[in-house]
Amino acid sequence: HNHILWSRVPDYTQKHLLDLQQRDRRVLEFWAHAAAYLPMKDYRFLIPTMDLFRNHHDPWPKSDQKTIQWVHDRIRSDGPLKSRDFEAPDKKSTGWWEWKPAKLALQRLFFAGDIMVSHREGFQRVFDIAERILPADIDTSPPTMEEYTRYLIMSTIRSHGLSRAQEMYYLRRGMGTHVRKSLDAMCEAGEIVRVKIRSVDGEFYTITENLNKSVRVANKVKLLSPFDNAVIQRERLSDLFGFDYQIECYVPKPKRKYGYYCLPILYGEQFYGRIDVKADRKTGVLQLIHVILEDKKLPEGFLAELAKACADFAEFNNCKTLVIDKVSPGHVWKEITRRISDFM
Repeated sequence: HNHILWSRVPDYTQKHLLDLQQRDRRVLEFWAHAAAYLPMKDYRFLIPTMDLFRNHHDPWPKSDQKTIQWVHDRIRSDGPLKSRDFEAPDKKSTGWWEWKPAKLALQRLFFAGDIMVSHREGFQRVFDIAERILPADIDTSPPTMEEYTRYLIMSTIRSHGLSRAQEMYYLRRGMGTHVRKSLDAMCEAGEIVRVKIRSVDGEFYTITENLNKSVRVANKVKLLSPFDNAVIQRERLSDLFGFDYQIECYVPKPKRKYGYYCLPILYGEQFYGRIDVKADRKTGVLQLIHVILEDKKLPEGFLAELAKACADFAEFNNCKTLVIDKVSPGHVWKEITRRISDFM
């Protein structure tokens, strides 16, 4: 999450997100396109997803009701707790099965909205009872179906500029018919417009204001997170940018094409490749396992910007040394290495 925000806000620090979540209560963690931070003011539009989990209409493993109640009661009485606070107290025990039921219960309580993430301590989420976190002025009334579909439509257009219908209900089962019905009504009312893009299948939707905007994109390299909203939908990325990308940390090693944790390389309006990267914070080394560039003409200034982006990313990860293992195609190896040395 910090990577995604940093790639858009150059002076971003982790304290910004901590303050927004814990001090100001202006953002919350929940599930959207993936595990995400969302505006607290949008809370009521998360209720449909919460209801799915509360009513056990979800595909997640079911939890024992007694365990769920015990976990909820303990957080209510003891205050904010992490998942490791529910581990077996017997240090001689090594079986994960002794505390896993509590962890599953935590997840179900979280997705059902009964508990929320108060803040994080390192990577550990700290959970508390929802009513102790929600600000008093937040609307907690469930949205009507029309309100919910309008939210999905407009929030997607606001985030991406334009979108196909199926992208608006991505990961929201059973919402396709409802979203398409609202799209037709909003087009008829002139709130949104249909758009066709040359050589791309399907209809897109946007607002008229977006069609009249003049947008200047700086020629800077951005190393995006694999979980960035801009790249999370593989078909959209391929259709609009001609870039085929998949995060491969979930792919078995023998089947990986590019590497475990590849960062897409965005320069201006185009994607020019990816970098399989690993940070060793103990030694302060950022390892570029493989820099892989697309088979396309590289614009002037691209390699210099790529070198600077790699150096900045090393600094962001508290790494003082940057090591390159492999570059494809090989003829740019020397220039990338030379330019990176200028920044490190």
